[in-house]
Amino acid sequence: MGLLDRIFFRQRARTGSEEERRTSEAVGRVLAMNPRLRNARHYEERLTRVLKTSLNHTDSLVASLPRPRDANADAWSSDPMIRALFATPDDLAQAFSRSEELRAFFEENADSAEAYAVLGMAMNERHVLGVALEGDSIRRDVPQTTLCFSDHRVRICSGSEASLRGEIARRMVDQLALEGFASLAGNRRDLLRQSRALIEERVALLERQGTGMRAVVGAPSVTESDELGRLQTLMQENSQALAKLRVPAQQSEIELECVCNVFSKPSDHFYVQSRHVRVDAMNVVHPEGSEAGQEIELHFARIPGNPAVVRAFVLVRFPRRELLPGGLHIDAAMRAL
Repeated sequence: MGLLDRIFFRQRARTGSEEERRTSEAVGRVLAMNPRLRNARHYEERLTRVLKTSLNHTDSLVASLPRPRDANADAWSSDPMIRALFATPDDLAQAFSRSEELRAFFEENADSAEAYAVLGMAMNERHVLGVALEGDSIRRDVPQTTLCFSDHRVRICSGSEASLRGEIARRMVDQLALEGFASLAGNRRDLLRQSRALIEERVALLERQGTGMRAVVGAPSVTESDELGRLQTLMQENSQALAKLRVPAQQSEIELECVCNVFSKPSDHFYVQSRHVRVDAMNVVHPEGSEAGQEIELHFARIPGNPAVVRAFVLVRFPRRELLPGGLHIDAAMRAL
């Protein structure tokens, strides 16, 4: 065997072992969310098989996301995408500085000059009457569409782009697991009433904790330490109740089958979409081909649940030097309203 052949086989072995490690980790995360799946026959083998399909899907989604954009005052002046998301550079600094997760990252990583993060936000399209320039004339009361971004939140951050993308991929798998459990809660025919109620409660508790993609895109979830502690207690009580519940062996098979059905068809349950739009400095939308404004690419994730939410998001790189001092606890104030 030549040198190139040996290199090829070593690389393939490393790739194979990495895939096995990730699949095994994903199986462990799913079982931690619902330990009762262990009661089904060959549960590990069956989960491993379908999770490989889900991991391929999530890997493709994560790979399709653009490189992180710089999010700072200079970028607001030069990057039309960042400018579209914030009315002023001060708004940008305040939005990032009120993230407790981002502040905690910088406190725990004193040598990090920057953080890689996901900025999630709500986007609304408003139909208004505005002013437009046509040749040398100014027209008033012109129907226009403007984009409005609000509720900016940063919930996950990391020290590198690679680790941030890895965390996003793990959260996507968690989201699919939640969908599998939700399908169990909605199974009115085959599951026992008490079991269905406990699973439904578990899904609600996991969602309130920010499990899955809700934290990635900044959808509202419980973050106060006292409330998180209470939720953890409720989760433990729920786990104990599920463990004590006596159910027929066939029901364990049904539960695993429902979860595997979701993992085997991940694109049916979770997706990320992109949209190209041309906007000017006032976030007025202009038609394709127009010379006005500049084109930006927006990404959206639809997060199933009760209720389902759609959030815009962008991967960013935020510098420590622009973190405002004093600890703006605006997130807590907003949640109290």
